Amino acid sequence: MSDTKKIINDPKKVVPELLEGLVAASHGSLKIVDGTTAVIRSKLTEGKVGLLTGGGSGHEPLTGGFVGENLADGAVCGNVFASPTPDIIYEAIKAVEKGKGVLNLVLNYAGDNMNFEIACEMAEADGIETRSVQVWDDVLSASKDKTEDRRGIAGMVQALKVVGAAASEISDLNELERIAIKTRDSLCSVGVAVSAGSIPETGEPTFTLAADELEIGLGIHGEPGVERQKLIPADELTDMMVDKLLADLPFQQGDRICLLVNNLGATTTMELLIVNRRIRQILEEKGIVVYDTLLGTYCTSLEMAGFSISFMKLDDELQKYYDMPARSVAFCKG
Repeated sequence: MSDTKKIINDPKKVVPELLEGLVAASHGSLKIVDGTTAVIRSKLTEGKVGLLTGGGSGHEPLTGGFVGENLADGAVCGNVFASPTPDIIYEAIKAVEKGKGVLNLVLNYAGDNMNFEIACEMAEADGIETRSVQVWDDVLSASKDKTEDRRGIAGMVQALKVVGAAASEISDLNELERIAIKTRDSLCSVGVAVSAGSIPETGEPTFTLAADELEIGLGIHGEPGVERQKLIPADELTDMMVDKLLADLPFQQGDRICLLVNNLGATTTMELLIVNRRIRQILEEKGIVVYDTLLGTYCTSLEMAGFSISFMKLDDELQKYYDMPARSVAFCKG
């Protein structure tokens, strides 16, 4: 056993206990689907397309923290870094279905994709229409011509903001799916780490780095990155990360973006602000407009020390939904 410390009770009860705490923090706006590790809004509107998200735990406040007004209607939470099982997803689909079908917005990982697909087949057999859109914003995990192989990381936060707001106005499942795909395709992210998180049941780190090393392009479940190198100053590191993002969509002068500077678990706000300073300098030089900035802890990998940067390119349609007010335990806008 390592000397990594966590303030928990029984490691096997982490997920149900964190969900109980989440529901308590919601002051009545959330509830747990009986017999599952899925959390949904307590009051759901009839005739609304349901928006469901989910995945493994260990990324808090994602995903359960983003269930709320003009955000997700429900989130299915698996064990730490493990996909929720099809039966739990199926129960959550039934719980958020209010007559117009259900859209699943899912991070692009094999286990999540497979289990959501099985659950959708079960729901379809009950007459519930479903669609699934995978978020694959990690530009370093696969090349541009293989976007469907890319991992989903913190861009999911921006996707939930836009698609959740759209779901409050759009009552057609196919149209909401179009907005979700458009939002997904407007996102790109890249992350780095200087130390790993550790699994509650073992206390062991998901990977190890020397004191003077950093990992580039890591996954949020502790998957190895694409490159390991010596630690470099914040500005130099930020330059490298922003260069990779700007080349991906690509971006050009006059574009509007929503910027997310995300703490992966153990990085201080001081460090994030230093990174944000450099990002803004670069984007001002390029003539790219930062319409809004999200900076803080949104999508973690337990106590991993590191951060990710996400850009979401906005047009008038996406900006309209981004601007709509939203409220959940982890997120408040407007």
